[in-house]
This record gives sequence, C-alpha cells and structure tokens, in this order.
Amino acid sequence: MTNASVPHHIKDAGLATRGQQRIEWAAQDMPVLGLVRDRFEREKPFAGIRLGACLHITTETANLLIALKAGGADVTACASNPLSTQDETAAALVVGHGISVYAIKGEDEATYHSHISKVLDTKPNITMDDGCDLVAEIHKNRNDLFETIIGGTEETTTGVIRLKAMEKNDVLQFPIIAVNEAATKHLFDNRYGTGQSTLDGVVRATNILLAGKVIVVCGFGWCGRGIAMRARGMGASVIVTDVDPTRALEAVMEGYRVLPIADAAREGDLFLTVTGNIHVIDKAHFAVMKTGAMVANSGHFNVEINLPGLEEMSVSHRKVRDYVDEFLMPDGRKIFVLGEGRLINLAAGDGHPASVMDMSFANQALAAEYMVKNAKGLTAHVYDVPLDIDREVARLKLHALGVTIDTLTAEQDKYINSWEEGT
Repeated sequence: MTNASVPHHIKDAGLATRGQQRIEWAAQDMPVLGLVRDRFEREKPFAGIRLGACLHITTETANLLIALKAGGADVTACASNPLSTQDETAAALVVGHGISVYAIKGEDEATYHSHISKVLDTKPNITMDDGCDLVAEIHKNRNDLFETIIGGTEETTTGVIRLKAMEKNDVLQFPIIAVNEAATKHLFDNRYGTGQSTLDGVVRATNILLAGKVIVVCGFGWCGRGIAMRARGMGASVIVTDVDPTRALEAVMEGYRVLPIADAAREGDLFLTVTGNIHVIDKAHFAVMKTGAMVANSGHFNVEINLPGLEEMSVSHRKVRDYVDEFLMPDGRKIFVLGEGRLINLAAGDGHPASVMDMSFANQALAAEYMVKNAKGLTAHVYDVPLDIDREVARLKLHALGVTIDTLTAEQDKYINSWEEGT
C-alpha cells in the first residue's frame, strides 16, 4: 500500500512517472477519445455517478478512465485478467489522477476476486466490464447492488456471450450495452487490433520466426480473421478451424485451409484460440501434436485450452522463458504453453495499439453516457450500441485521420428514401 490519497492496491507507486509517460504516448494516438473527454469535461454527464470498471489496466484503458473522471464520474477500477495489468499504468492512475485502482500484474486468483469485490463495495451505478466478471459476481453474490445499479457496458465477445446467456435464462437484472457489437469495435479492434497484438505477444514471448510456420487459428470470428490475415502476411501457412459452417466457408473463400481441430492438431507449429468457448484444444489434441508445438490463447479466458488436462498428461512441467511453460509428455514430446493460456497479447505484450482502442473506448464512454441518460426507459436486456453513436465514432476517426468522404446530394437522399421509381 502506498501513500496516495485514494483507496487502491497496486504494485508500486514509484512507477507512476513512467506510467504517466506511457499514458501520454497512447493519448496522442487516441484523438477521438480526446474529443469525447473534452466534451465530458465541459458537460459533466457523469456528475454524481459511481462507475465501477473491470478492464485491462493498460495505457489505453487509462485514457478512458481519465475521460470518465473528467465527465464527473467517481471511478474505481480493477483488472479483468490476472496478467493484463501494466503496473506503471496502475500507479499513474492512482498517484497522478486520483483514480482508485485494484490491479497487480500476476495477481493470484484470490487477489483477483478480492479486487472485484473492492470495486463492487463502492456500490457502482454503472458497471463497465471486459468479460462480464463484475456483472456475473453481482448476480451470483451481490444482489444487494441491484438497487443502486442503473446499467452497464460490456467490451468483449466473451462477455457478450455470457450476458446473452443470462438474458436467455431470465437472470439478467439490469440493461447492458454490448460495446463489442459496434461496427467500429469489432471491425477494427477485434480484427486489426487482435490480429496484430496477438502475433506481437507470441513473438515477444518466444522470439520465433513466423514465416514458414504452420499456424492453426481456432475460431474465424473477427478476431480469428485478423490473426489469420496477419499470420499469412508474415509468411505463415494458416489453417482455420471453426464450428460455424458460414465462417468456415468464408475462410475457404479467403484461401485458408479449413480442417477439424483433430486433424489440424497433427500439423500445427503454433495454435491460437479465439473462440470464447471451453476446451477448444483438448487432451485428444495434445496427444497427437508434434514435439515443439506451441499453444496460446487470445480469447478472454484461459479455459479455451484444457490446461489441467495437459498437466495430467505430462510427466514434468517447467518454465523455460518468461511466459513460456514446457510440458514434457511420456513419449518425449514437448508442448509449450504461452502466457499461461491467458490473453497472450496482454500477458506478453502491450495489448492492442492505441489507435484501434481509440474507437472502442470512445464507444465505451459514449455508451456509458447513453446509459446514464436513458436507463429509466431500458429493460434488463443486452442492447447494441445505438447506430448514431457508432457512426459518430467513425466520423470523428475519419476527421482525426484527415479523411473526407462524400455526402448524399438532395436528389440522392430523396431517391434512396422513396419507392416510386423503378425499372
């Protein structure tokens, strides 16, 4: 514990200066969020609002939290993954910005959950999740908070999957805006952000050459599309696995080999999971992998890889590099797990580039503002980001990039909104 004035649990307040420098570096590549922050500072849309955030504590997230505080919010944040925190960023938020943060890179499970509890102890009015951990904990163990919460937002695919399951089972008790469903989020953050940052995390952890490798991408959603595209661009031979026939067909049309994971397991040098599901890589797959195969995850939770099963199958287990664990199999094969099966782009790297998080976090900020203004008229449902917010984020991004586009003429606008004219 440090001497900063707000409640917190971070690694070292002495890292704050370095963290502030990194926050500023990211901010210069986040012009859209900067414009939103400037407006928030003038209008104070979150005055009197307690906001609890469970997000990756990175420099990009820091700029979001700073914008929310500028808008009048009382912000408390914790990490949404035990390995995703940048300790210097956490320190800067506490020391330099007076934002309560409970996050330490490498925290154990007990500490991770205690940090979630600290956020919930503030009785937030708005929740902001990356993976649905805050919302899930409220519904499981903190029903008392239903009285104070007006709604929330969700950042990622895995969280949206969980939330929609809650809604389907009539469990969800307050409205949530699925930021992940915004076009300016999944088209750019998931595809270009995950595509680049995942391979960056792999290379930082291993220093391997991607060219010539057989890379198996498990899941061809927007994240999988991005990873496959970037891996092929680096010279890898890419195999795609998926359970959705439409996505599998798209992968075929994009020129990728598409195989069942049972077959791909025999060929891959590097396996990357991005499905949001459990045990995508299982014991049967480990049993046929070639020696030296590497397994990593860029989905939200480490359950995509059956790590307990691999532990049972192996005769020994040791760490051979930072973020690389070697599992020795009875027949002498070695299988390597990267980043403990957690998000490799954040465990071993810096996560997504700031320029794509600029759009995602502008959506987060504007969706939270929308929730404050409109919660009374919303039911316990998972809502998409309103189209006008999504388009405004795209417009601001284009403006920041110095790109101009056409607008409809009066004639075109009349034609597109009429039905009379035809062949």
